[in-house]
Amino acid sequence: MQPIAQRILTQAKTLSEGALISAKEFLHLGTRAAVDQALKRLEEKKELMRIARGVYVRPVQTRFGTRAPAPEKVVANIATSRAETVVSHGAAAANALGLTTQVPTKLVYLTSGRSRRLHLGAQVVEMKNAPPWMLLPSHRAAGEAVRALEWIGQRGASEALKTLKRTLSPATVEELVAIRPALPSWMSESISQVFIAHA
Repeated sequence: MQPIAQRILTQAKTLSEGALISAKEFLHLGTRAAVDQALKRLEEKKELMRIARGVYVRPVQTRFGTRAPAPEKVVANIATSRAETVVSHGAAAANALGLTTQVPTKLVYLTSGRSRRLHLGAQVVEMKNAPPWMLLPSHRAAGEAVRALEWIGQRGASEALKTLKRTLSPATVEELVAIRPALPSWMSESISQVFIAHA
C-alpha cells in the first residue's frame, strides 16, 4: 500500500488550482496524527504550501517554475467550502468603478466568516470580517458601489454618487435605491439625495 503522503499527493494533483487541502479530507487514510505528519512532510518537500493553520494548497507548476495559486481562486474556494460570503474590499471596488485611480497595494477581502490572514508564498491575503450590509451580494455592481462608498466615507459620498449616476446601469441604480434600508443612515441619505431628489 502507498504511504499516506503519496496517496494525499495523488489526490491533490486531481484538484483544481487553489483547492483547499486539510487533514479532515484524509482521515480515511489513517489517524489524525499520521495525516498531519504526512501533510507536514509534503510541505517540507514543497509539494504543498501551508496558507493558514491546518490548511494547504498545491503550488502551480509552470514552465518558469512553481508559483502560489491565484489568490482569487483560493479565496473563492474558502467561500465555497466554508459557506461564507466573500467580496472585494472597498478600495478595490472604488478602483473597479473608476472612483479612484489608487490601486490597492494589499490584497484584502471582506467576509462573513472570521478575520484571518492567508500566506500564499510571499503574498499575504487578508480576510476581514464585515457586517452583513457590506456583503450585499444581490447584485455585483450595486454591492461594489456600497463597499466603495463605505471606503470613500461620508464626506466624499455625494461626489462619488454623482459619478456613479453617470456610469451605473439603470438596473444597478434601482437596486442601490432599493437596498437603502439596509445601509447606514449617512449612506442611505446620500443615495436618496443624488438618485431620487435629483431624478
